[in-house]
Amino acid sequence: MANPLQTLVKQAFPGTYRMLKQMLYRDKDGAITRFLQGGPPEQKRERRAIANALIAMEWEIPSGHTQAEILEVVATVLNLPPSVPGVVVEAGCFKGASAAKLSHACAMRGRKLVLFDSFEGIPPNEEAHDQNIFGGSAAFAAGDYAGSLETVQQNIRRFGRIEQCEFHKGWFENTMPDFHQPVAAAYVDVDLASSTRTCMKHLYPLLSPGGVIYSQDGHLPLVIAVLKDEDFWVNEVGTAPPQFTGLGTDKLVAIRKPLAQ
Repeated sequence: MANPLQTLVKQAFPGTYRMLKQMLYRDKDGAITRFLQGGPPEQKRERRAIANALIAMEWEIPSGHTQAEILEVVATVLNLPPSVPGVVVEAGCFKGASAAKLSHACAMRGRKLVLFDSFEGIPPNEEAHDQNIFGGSAAFAAGDYAGSLETVQQNIRRFGRIEQCEFHKGWFENTMPDFHQPVAAAYVDVDLASSTRTCMKHLYPLLSPGGVIYSQDGHLPLVIAVLKDEDFWVNEVGTAPPQFTGLGTDKLVAIRKPLAQ
């Protein structure tokens, strides 16, 4: 027998009923529910809009993140105080799923989303990743995770806010040295240790105090080694090693710049 309240909602608000049913089916780890329940009351409408966007695109655009991971980054963008200046950066776009999601939060906070990618996939490399910290296989060949600029723009245009986006096409070592805007938050999903070094070397000095860089590659031992390398931070980035959350234990690692720095 159907639940009377369920029947009432289904009949009176069919669109809402379909949305809730779809959300519960696709939210098996509870990430969207936690996101909707989190944050201050004044964010409720914004968070519902973002959740609807995530649900709409989940099966339409492949991605390398979980809902919990990308929603942590989205929540950070929503919660950044205006006193932390700067744009939001994404390095490594794949097909544009994370960019589409982040673009909604950027639009709500009036921040530009600056996207860096070769749009040709992983660059040629000889990195031997073998296994990640969870025991899964890890290998990244040239051309893996490729999404053309046209595909990424089409997906953002369909599911996100393309007007918030600025695109920098090319290998990171060629495009990032010419970028000098203050950064409030960044999301780095680049897989390779060499690409991680390049991104941190160029983005962390631009990070505003109180800002955060997320690495989606915290499960890869070679990337962990870069982030733990004090010599890299001191001699190449020009700073003391920053504050990390999740380094060595989580796939998503937060790298924060203290307000006093």
